Amino acid sequence: METEKSNVSKAEEFKLLANEVFNARKYSQAIDLYTQAIELNSQNAVYFSNRAFAHLRLEEYGSAIQDATKAIEIDPKYSKGYYRRGAAHLGLGKFKEALKDFQQVKKMCPNDPDATKKLKECEKAVMKLKFEEAIAAPESERRSIAESIDFRTIDVEPQYSGARIEGDVVTLDFVKKMIEDFKNQKFLHKRYAFQIVLQTREALQALPSLVDIHVPDGKHFTVCGDVHGQYYDLLNIFELNGLPSEENPYLFNGDFVDRGSFSLEVILTLFAFKCMSPSAIYLARGNHESKSMNKIYGFEGEVRSKLNETFVELFAEVFCCLPLAHVINEKVFVVHGGLFSVDGVKVSDIRSINRFCEPPEEGLMCELLWSDPQPLPGRGPSKRGVGLSFGADVTKRFLQENNLDLVVRSHEVKDEGYEIEHDGKLITVFSAPNYCDQMGNKGAFIRFEAPDLKPNIVTFSAVPHPDVKPMAYANNFLRMFS
Repeated sequence: METEKSNVSKAEEFKLLANEVFNARKYSQAIDLYTQAIELNSQNAVYFSNRAFAHLRLEEYGSAIQDATKAIEIDPKYSKGYYRRGAAHLGLGKFKEALKDFQQVKKMCPNDPDATKKLKECEKAVMKLKFEEAIAAPESERRSIAESIDFRTIDVEPQYSGARIEGDVVTLDFVKKMIEDFKNQKFLHKRYAFQIVLQTREALQALPSLVDIHVPDGKHFTVCGDVHGQYYDLLNIFELNGLPSEENPYLFNGDFVDRGSFSLEVILTLFAFKCMSPSAIYLARGNHESKSMNKIYGFEGEVRSKLNETFVELFAEVFCCLPLAHVINEKVFVVHGGLFSVDGVKVSDIRSINRFCEPPEEGLMCELLWSDPQPLPGRGPSKRGVGLSFGADVTKRFLQENNLDLVVRSHEVKDEGYEIEHDGKLITVFSAPNYCDQMGNKGAFIRFEAPDLKPNIVTFSAVPHPDVKPMAYANNFLRMFS
């Protein structure tokens, strides 16, 4: 009895410590401390709900749903459990499931203005979704928006003073002028924006789903992780490491857009370099290059605000053309998310995936975009609620079976901008420092030099940007939880 009492009071100490750490935005540390509290007292709904909140902050929506559900099982009258679970469902774009949880919160707290407001927003989102589903044309009847656009017929007003493309060729001078304009928060004319996106589509369409990159001996190659609409940090990478060119090539490993509020500037800059010189820059698809994510996390709202609805559809179409993975010199496998729920997947299987679609909820393409490494061997459920977690043994087998040396992936914010795991066989690289203006993390990129391709990791800190908050264009409902 005495031990039980002592455990309960120790657990409470861990919870208070965890709350302090959470308030300091050290969410992984908070999760560890809440876990210690739970190990001492597993019947306290608050501990599970608080840990769910920390998982939410790290976008680990699968783990947040598990913890919130456990809190509800322990105490079915605990409204915060439903609230946290609703927020996690929302993060995954599961509006209908979120609605049920917020209806429950409202039932339990009928006079809470916050609960009322969130329920109304959620109802609006579900209604909008139903409407969009009702008017959507069947897949077989959908026409390519790209094929209906002729940018040459769009006039450029004489008073337009921004960057101009002369004829069909995107030059370095144009890209530099456009970068400067974007830096000063000026827009690019629609005609040139259409030209860049359409020319990029053509270049990407011709590529296989897995692209082989050859780096000659004595030459180098740079891999960057998620940039997430942080345009001024992207420019800082170019400042530190040089502009993309045939002599200084880059691979940007997915999640160019969403979250940060300069996603349009990021994507047009990366696409313009692709048009200027296809071998100067390679682009991989991330889980955020998809309609469902763009609808929630800001890119769709930003494009609509800065350009128009046609561009929303056009970007969605072009994102479906992005390759899913790259292999450098038959040694380094680079992918946004991670590995697979089954052994025996060959590089040739990835090459032959039909990628020209929105990402499915399971299968190889989904796992390439969504999976994460885990410290334990084997495989486990995804902390995100999509894809899976895979251990060092899975990484080792995949590399052996494909005669590769290293997996490089992105997809996860890391305090130092990178993390080396799985006995040195897997590196995570993340290139959005102080992610969402609140995580305090560094950014990083990796420079490989041929022939040995030893990873040289460079870290950097965030630079100032204009006073536009992250998620400024995000789904109104999701902003309430940011």
